Amino acid sequence: MLEAGWTGSSTVPSRSLYPHQWSWDSAFIAIGLRHVSPLRAQTELDTLLAAQWADGRIPHIVFNPSVPLDAYFPSPDFWRSSTAGRAAGAPRTVQTSGIVQPPVHALAAWLVHLADPGLSRARGFLTRVYPRLAAWHRYLLHRRDLGGGGLVSVVHPWEQGMDNSPCWDRPLSRVTPAPARSFRRADLDHGSPEGRPTDLDYGRYVRLASDYRDRGYADGGIEGAARRASVEGGGGRRAGEFAVEDPAFNALLIASEYALARIAHELGAASTARQARAERLTAALVERLWEPAAGMFLCRDVRAGELIPERGVSGLIPLLLPTLPRDLAATLVRTMCGPHFGLGGTTRLVPSYDLLGEAFDPHRYWRGPAWINTNWLLEGGLRLHGERGRADALRKGILHTADASGFAEYVDPYTAQACGATGFGWTAALTLDLLHDRPAGDGNGVTAIKGGDRG
Repeated sequence: MLEAGWTGSSTVPSRSLYPHQWSWDSAFIAIGLRHVSPLRAQTELDTLLAAQWADGRIPHIVFNPSVPLDAYFPSPDFWRSSTAGRAAGAPRTVQTSGIVQPPVHALAAWLVHLADPGLSRARGFLTRVYPRLAAWHRYLLHRRDLGGGGLVSVVHPWEQGMDNSPCWDRPLSRVTPAPARSFRRADLDHGSPEGRPTDLDYGRYVRLASDYRDRGYADGGIEGAARRASVEGGGGRRAGEFAVEDPAFNALLIASEYALARIAHELGAASTARQARAERLTAALVERLWEPAAGMFLCRDVRAGELIPERGVSGLIPLLLPTLPRDLAATLVRTMCGPHFGLGGTTRLVPSYDLLGEAFDPHRYWRGPAWINTNWLLEGGLRLHGERGRADALRKGILHTADASGFAEYVDPYTAQACGATGFGWTAALTLDLLHDRPAGDGNGVTAIKGGDRG
């Protein structure tokens, strides 16, 4: 499947539905590819990083110029990166989107290095990617701390990667949708409308993206007290219509900050500051997003200044952090295995949204179906915190579901019925990763950030 998606320089998530290179997809794909071709895994990340903007952002899509414009929307002529993004340093030689996706990349780079350290050193892989990854993290930490509390905000649901999660319904309700006649959805040519975001959601996505583009992809990041004042209405620039601190996005940044510390150490550079930053970010995550009554982390609506009372799988992902307080990790496991997510009871995989939530839909994208990438992260988190039995069971469930569903994009959490595209890139790649990491070991690649190199 990964061979079928290979373009010569990167891997598409799906030839029909997603015919370009996606940012966090490529990171997950590299993690799987490292077991069968470390060179191709390196190339996957090199290709993505070659499209990085001068301000440090890694765009969520790198467009293939040989693909027709009408094959995917929003297409390059919507984003207009080389013109609208000129002030932010968009590349001139390749067309990209102007938003970002979760920062899994340093973790992926470290794991790719560990797969064949000799090849990595001979090709200068870490030396090449380290400054780009450091610039990526600087962009997020300095330009996207819109809430003033040290965490990163996303400015579009597509940035978080869980596009139509019910966690976004409240902040999205403030957004006036773009007129339906102003765009044509290409995704419905390849997927059932019942499994995709609604037209109303899509209209709001388009409005947010076009407004961001028309501002020259400028972020509202402001330093120190001025940033806090902007959120509290005391002056400065306010966050936009949609600005959310998301637990999964920030947890993945923390995991990648740990990985970046490992890379720095490998290169003979100082790493203690990055370790300390990862620990500070973990403390900020707990302070701002932990909700004891929910038994998990929640998203924070920066514009409204409050937590969003919806339980999404994003709020479980911080389980992958090695310095998460032990009592919080235990609570996350109880929540994951309780009635809201049902792991080991009513479900074999963790669903993307609360089984008991009013907006739950077992087939509609991120409003209930189970996804392999989030379950791969949780498998590593369970193992990291000593839950070997549950991790083994989840690993077995992921492998069975991937095979039985034709390596589907996502599945019904109760029946494992395939939804979305089949032969999906990260489903295949993360299956490869789990097949190469035996249960007797210490888990999937997530555990490589805790200390102790793994080959």
